[in-house]
Amino acid sequence: MAESKVYEFSGEKVKVCWDKQLCIHVGECVQAKGDLFIMGRDPWCQPDLTTVDSVADVVDRCPSGALYYDSKGDEQGVADWENTAVVAGNGPLFVRGDLEIDGVDGEKPGVRFRAALCRCGHSANKPFCDNSHVKVGFEDYGAVGETGDGKAGDSGKLKITPLQDGPLLFSGNLTICAGSGRKAWSGTNVALCRCGASKNKPFCDGAHREAGFKSD
Repeated sequence: MAESKVYEFSGEKVKVCWDKQLCIHVGECVQAKGDLFIMGRDPWCQPDLTTVDSVADVVDRCPSGALYYDSKGDEQGVADWENTAVVAGNGPLFVRGDLEIDGVDGEKPGVRFRAALCRCGHSANKPFCDNSHVKVGFEDYGAVGETGDGKAGDSGKLKITPLQDGPLLFSGNLTICAGSGRKAWSGTNVALCRCGASKNKPFCDGAHREAGFKSD
């Protein structure tokens, strides 16, 4: 995982931080109504042009965890009431909830609640997505064929362990949503493919071994 490049935009009541390394340019920030983020403006983020509540709302839309905010010296943010993983068509896993990603230090506070995780196998910033799926022509529309055991609750810590040269292991309450938006799978333990080779995506089928997948 490459070194983070974090930019800070300070206002009187709140500071917005942008981790360039995690950003995959979905555009939720610049598409939001209001004057917080304006492309082409210098600086492009100006927290004093809106309220703290508006800052929180817009920052929470960022699906990769690249944006987070600090209000009066306290890092802010609230986990979604349900831990979810959306299997984006031809793209990453968009995970939201009370996340604990193994091997990720405190320098990435945004991914406590939101993260975009690579599933094409080619990211140079594993386990996070860096849009390599576009360059390599990764194709998978996000269908989910399994249903899980249905035992997942709504909340609680979701631990994500990127196994060495293997899948992403999820432990904790989790609902997996297909690329269509359908709530498809519910359970508490699952291994999801991140090599791009599984024939049972988004689930791991052991294909990483034959594919020679390397997580480093």
